[in-house]
Amino acid sequence: MASIFTKIISGEIPCYKVAETEDYLAFLDINPNAKGHTLCIPKAEVDKIFDLEEVAFHGLMAFSRQVAIAVEKAVPCKRVGMTVIGLEVPHAHVHLIPLNTMEDARFINKTKLDREEFEAIAARIASFL
Repeated sequence: MASIFTKIISGEIPCYKVAETEDYLAFLDINPNAKGHTLCIPKAEVDKIFDLEEVAFHGLMAFSRQVAIAVEKAVPCKRVGMTVIGLEVPHAHVHLIPLNTMEDARFINKTKLDREEFEAIAARIASFL
């Protein structure tokens, strides 16, 4: 069965797209830790990040770096943190989280945004790519 991320890639489920290449997609997390929390995924459905082929793994990291640089320019923060957990969706993904405190990196305090805020921040991040 296709993961929710595969359904986002195919267009079955909408997303707030930040960046896209032939092999990777970045979009805003709809349940963000902080404004600008972005997910970077390979388009190939692979459950565990370390199961990616080496070229795909390095490609995802390079893509995530580019997106993180744009996030840091677009969102006021001290830095952009990166985490890979992978338990909630069986599709390899990288979380890029704008951080101002260590609490921003925890997955217990969530930020609520409306559609217009999601659209605005996605467009702002994309403008720096």
